[in-house]
Amino acid sequence: MLDNFYQRGFLPSQDPAKQFERHNNYTFLDDLGRNLPSWLLQKEFRQFARQLSIPTWQAPLTDELDLAECRLYYLRLGFLISGYINQIGQPSCKTLPANLSIPFCQVCDLLARPPILSYDGYALYNWLRLDQAGPIALGNIETLQNFVHLYDEHWFILVHVEIEAKAADILAAINDLMTNPLTPGWVDRSLHNIADSLQSLISCLKRIPEFMSAELYFDHFRPYIRFFEQVHYEGVNNKTISFRGETGAQSSIIPTLEALLKIPHQQSELTQHLTVMRQYMPVRHRQFIEDTAQISHLKSLADTKIFNQVLEYIAQFREIHYNWAIQYIADHTDDDKGTGGTPFMRWLKQLIDETRAYQDK
Repeated sequence: MLDNFYQRGFLPSQDPAKQFERHNNYTFLDDLGRNLPSWLLQKEFRQFARQLSIPTWQAPLTDELDLAECRLYYLRLGFLISGYINQIGQPSCKTLPANLSIPFCQVCDLLARPPILSYDGYALYNWLRLDQAGPIALGNIETLQNFVHLYDEHWFILVHVEIEAKAADILAAINDLMTNPLTPGWVDRSLHNIADSLQSLISCLKRIPEFMSAELYFDHFRPYIRFFEQVHYEGVNNKTISFRGETGAQSSIIPTLEALLKIPHQQSELTQHLTVMRQYMPVRHRQFIEDTAQISHLKSLADTKIFNQVLEYIAQFREIHYNWAIQYIADHTDDDKGTGGTPFMRWLKQLIDETRAYQDK
């Protein structure tokens, strides 16, 4: 079993670093991060950013505290470069200057991930607890970094953080399946726990509209998590490169459940995309998905009713996501590409249908 996923879900095993305490030469990035929403309102932002002198990450990742500050460094720079390329109200930009691209690509290489802000930096590492003794839950968490001065963006991120925290019960059930004989009784007990957790995730996802305006999301902060299309990273690569933008498809929760339940999907551009999305997940998360895939088929051992119920809750979770995609994106544009650069409406519907099709009648 990798990490304490059964206690914290796919969130870090310790709360994210809030500031650079061990590595003082990076502390200016904390101030820059706090001021970024204001800088992005200024037409001089790109000129300012081109003059920054950012030291590359030099500290070895010898323990969790070093790793936490390295992730904070990736987060601060990830927001900075996404703001630079996607700055709202400014001309299109396809070149990332060397003073930004070199340190960012270096830390992304160290973390074994593509050089763009992804779901891990936008959500998994981007929170703090207001009461350290309290839960990782809405009402007790706040973001470390944002693109805009709108609580709507905070809420969008924090809902995902709570979902990830609640998913710990799913991973605990999978851990039980990894470490105990696969008897019908044990399988059914684990699937019941997974079903209960999925209900909790669904309830949380339904809360998105409480503090998030569709108009503000679409116009004010969604552009900043958009995919990069043919961007030149100066000082790193002479070619232009494209990367997937931040998207919930980079969360490891549903891919882990798919690996566990062996949900079949028709081989297509969609399944290729889902495979590519794993490259944007933290290395340990990818490994956990692969470990989960090694668990024997559960369908023949499980009670049909509970197996079908888990599939139905996965379909419902995706259906809510699909409905939010309509309300927050499709109703505002004719462009069918999501922040990950995919035809999300068609693909989300396919995933829902294929999940339900796997149920035994």
